[in-house]
Parts: sequence; C-alpha cells; structure tokens
Amino acid sequence: MDRVATLTLNPAIDSACEAEAVSATRKIRTFGERYDPGGGGLNVARVLHRFGVPVEAVYLSGGPTGALLDELLDNSGLPRRAIPIHDHTRMSLAVYERCSGHEYRFVPEGPKVAEDEWRALLGACFASPAEWVVASGSLPRGVPDDFFARLAAPLLAQERKLVVDTSGASLAACFAAGSMYIAKPSVGEFETLLGRQLKTHGEVAEAAGALVDAGKAQIVAVTMGEEGAVLVHRGGVLTHPGIKAVAESTTGAGDSFVGGLVTGLILGEGIERAFLRAIASGTAAVLHPGTDLCRTEDVDRLLRELA
Repeated sequence: MDRVATLTLNPAIDSACEAEAVSATRKIRTFGERYDPGGGGLNVARVLHRFGVPVEAVYLSGGPTGALLDELLDNSGLPRRAIPIHDHTRMSLAVYERCSGHEYRFVPEGPKVAEDEWRALLGACFASPAEWVVASGSLPRGVPDDFFARLAAPLLAQERKLVVDTSGASLAACFAAGSMYIAKPSVGEFETLLGRQLKTHGEVAEAAGALVDAGKAQIVAVTMGEEGAVLVHRGGVLTHPGIKAVAESTTGAGDSFVGGLVTGLILGEGIERAFLRAIASGTAAVLHPGTDLCRTEDVDRLLRELA
C-alpha cells in the first residue's frame, strides 16, 4: 500500500468542551473537556491512520504546547516527525453551547516561524519515502505564501503525488505553480481565489474544469458544506448534493473529506467510489461535537447508505 506524509506548518492542540450557555463577562462553566492534535495535515493524518493507511505526520512543534502536542500524537499511535521551532505551538478552543446547539470556535494565528525552521520541514518532505504528500492547513507567520507551491515541481519529478488543501495567497500560489495531483478548496476559498460567486454545482464544475484542463491539478475537489461537493478530473465531473445531517461540530470536516478521498484512491476504489468515501467521511465528522473527526463506523454506515 502507498505511504503518505502529511505536512502541517501551523498545527494546534484542539481543545473542545460544552457549556450550557455562552455569554459575555460571566464565568462560563464547561464540561466534557478533551484535547486532540489539530491543524489540517495532522487531522488528515489521523483520518488516514484510522482507515489503516500507512502515514507519517510531519509538522512544526515548539514550546511547552509543542511538547503536549507530541504527547497527544504518541498517545494516538500516529507515526510522527516533529521539526522543532522556537515559538509556541498554538491552542484552539471549540465550545458547544447546549441551549442553542451552536458551536463557537476560537483559532489563534499561531507562532512566528524562522526561515531555517520552515526550510527544515521542506527538506524533511523531500527526504520522505512517501508516495503521497498531503500539504494542508494555514501557513504561520514567517512562512512564504508559496511554501506549498515549492513542493509541486520537485515532487512531480520524483513521481510523487501532491495533495493541497489551503486557502488565500497560499492557494493562489499553488494554482499558479500547477503540477498538483489534487487541490481541495472549500467553495468559499474557491470563490475568493476566482474573485466571484459560484452559486451552483455547474458553475463550480466549470471553474474547476478550466483549472484541470490547464494542467494546474489532475483533480480539483470543491467542498460546499451542506450543499455537498464537486469533483472534476480528466475523465469527467462528479457531483453530490450532500448527506443531510444535524451538525454537532464542523471541525475537521474538510480534513476528513481529504482523508477519505486519499484513502479511497490508495485502496484502488476508483474515483467515483473514492468521492463517495470522501463525502461520507466529511459528513461523519460533523455527527459528533468537538474535535474527534470522522469515525470509521460512521463512514462505513454512510457508505452503505450511498451504495
């Protein structure tokens, strides 16, 4: 089975809890606290690990919070390679309000990373024996916008597959460079990239298809929240209206989608089945509050319903 390396430049310790109500000024008592490794690449790695795909998480880690992140990953059994930095790893917070069913998410900007630190992670990526590289999440301060884009041509020359899930200037740089195997923006990120709204699956497919035709990526998958997703590849267009579900948390839904899609392709399921696995994985991630991501039993059940 192909191996995967995930890259996370701005990881986090994702803390989650519940409260009866969230209000200003008053002390808010919380319940059910939990802590999970977080950040795009680490979330994808956790999903792949659950599906039994050989994966190594490569990430930046610093300070006392970095040591806690390392410990959480070791407790999960996820193979990892931490690149040390001087600044502290960030901590995020998600609070589920019981009275309303709303979730409040607080996400810090993260550390400032020195050039020698991000270059060390770049070197670790190129030295990895993994056939797939998943570069996911935001870029912290100090890292150039074209960091993920710098991976594309060298990995292609090594006949390795690059999967990118990022946003803003980082996403624009990746499409400018091209040579990606999979690009996975959300519809909001895709609209920002294009500078216009995309109101239907057809409009999304047309815009994504232009990028595939131009050789920017072999596959462009655009997640659309409750509206499902669109995937364009060289052989055609796949769309899905989404699975109706009551969302307890949206944390990690896009990362679970990526993990499901990559898993399906590595298992040789074919693009159509892999797309359904991605849809099921993204939906499964929202079924439970907090930062637990998709659970394999939920994914298997949803896949049977989609078959």
